[in-house]
Amino acid sequence: MALNTSPPQTADPWAEPPTASDRRPRRRRDGRPGKPDNRVTRYLTLALLIGAAVLMLAPLVWAFSTSLRTPAESFTLPPKWLPTDFAWENYREVFEVSRFTNYLTNNVIVSVAIVLGQLATASLAGYAFARLKFPGRGLLFGLVLATIMVPIQVTIVPIFILITEIGWADSLAALIVPAWPTAFGTFLLRQYFKTIPIELAEAAAIDGAGEWQIFFRVYLPLAKPGLAVVAILAFNFHWNEFFRPLIFLSSPENFTLPLGLVNLQGYMGTGSISVVLAGIVISFLPVLALFIIAQRFVVEGLMRGGLKG
Repeated sequence: MALNTSPPQTADPWAEPPTASDRRPRRRRDGRPGKPDNRVTRYLTLALLIGAAVLMLAPLVWAFSTSLRTPAESFTLPPKWLPTDFAWENYREVFEVSRFTNYLTNNVIVSVAIVLGQLATASLAGYAFARLKFPGRGLLFGLVLATIMVPIQVTIVPIFILITEIGWADSLAALIVPAWPTAFGTFLLRQYFKTIPIELAEAAAIDGAGEWQIFFRVYLPLAKPGLAVVAILAFNFHWNEFFRPLIFLSSPENFTLPLGLVNLQGYMGTGSISVVLAGIVISFLPVLALFIIAQRFVVEGLMRGGLKG
């Protein structure tokens, strides 16, 4: 085999540096650049996102538009997006024909009490599953997660019998206390606590802090985004909950907002659809405002909660 005896080539120190045209990516023979163009993919993704946003916002816009119509104008064909005359009196009639203020107050009490209870139970249970070592921890955590797959229709009868025996039937406590345990909140905060460096707890323990002090002074302040996610999701779910109040409540003075909106329909659905939709618009404004204010915590909490298993 012949050996290559030619001297190695060295770079010319006096050569001119490459120009910008020399650094351009080479084109393929078909005239396209070497790196594929992603503009088409971006435009398609943007079009899909815009279409999904329109599908989600259209019912809300239609509900708000219909809430400002007269009852006769609500069913005109072809339908119109803008009312001819803005009937703002529909919103005043919501409070006149029903106990809407009472429904709203009950809904606030129930939703806030459930949120506070779930934050307490989920944070304590999540911290225990994330940091404490005890026999059967993995099995117990698996059982907690398994309860997520059990529908509420399966447990509603035993819960109803239990609250009746306790004496909580037809009361707001029947809605609040059974909703305090939350498997999803426990899972989310357990995942969030596991992302916090263990060195912080060890440093606090060296300084003489006990387990409760480590929880309240180290872990809980760092878990504010995760707590915000649990709070917002719980508030949104129980603010709109209809099934349990329908089963547990019978007195109109204890009705929550979803049950009160049904009463706006009147006997045999003879009420004004414009008034009903005006009540619906009022009902989702608190949830919408809460999400707009705390959406940053929702995104951060969901992202950090899934970083570590």
